Amino acid sequence: MKKVLVVLTLLVGISAQAQTTTELQKHYEAFYKEMRLQGDINGIINAITHLNILAPSKERIDTLAYIYANDNQHMQALNTIGIEKLTTDSDLAVQVKAISLKALNQPKRALEHFEVLNSRMPNSYLAYELADLKIQLNDIDGASTHIEYGIANAKDDMKYAFYERQQPYEASLKAAFLHLKALVQFNKDPNDLDAAIAFIDEALAIDPNFNLASLTRQALESKKVTPAEPKK
Repeated sequence: MKKVLVVLTLLVGISAQAQTTTELQKHYEAFYKEMRLQGDINGIINAITHLNILAPSKERIDTLAYIYANDNQHMQALNTIGIEKLTTDSDLAVQVKAISLKALNQPKRALEHFEVLNSRMPNSYLAYELADLKIQLNDIDGASTHIEYGIANAKDDMKYAFYERQQPYEASLKAAFLHLKALVQFNKDPNDLDAAIAFIDEALAIDPNFNLASLTRQALESKKVTPAEPKK
């Protein structure tokens, strides 16, 4: 009889716990929906974190990491999802790792994940990221390949966001590739400044408001040596 009572007590406890977990899950699902309606990022993160504890899910982990990354909380994103290159990663997970590692100034590690993305769904935006990172890593030939792909495939209405000014802005993606081409040209032959400037001028002809290109042009012009005046 005692054994029966113990078993019944355990069953009741398990049932109550399951009911509590289900109720909590429903609560946080409702809370998540409300936070989304309000656009409350911290509330959304809180809700998904609790839901993932109650009902662990790889999709939820990926989503939570993406929300962190989209809110510029890149260290938190990587703490959530890791930095390893895994064949089982979803496209969203690879994207989070790539952009967060790039934002944290880890170009070599970021490049690995951008290359995975590019192997799955190549496009001009990924080509720009790859070219930019390869220039940073001094892989000039590799960067050139992506630049030529980008120039050939970028549409006139495609834009890329830049942040060197206090106020972020968008510039023509094709012009952005020409700016990178100028940097590649300068790396190949630092003495031929006019060749690099010519690519910058092409970029500015496409997008006169491309601030970074204007700054680069000024920097290249300043490197020119002014000929000494002839003696009288």
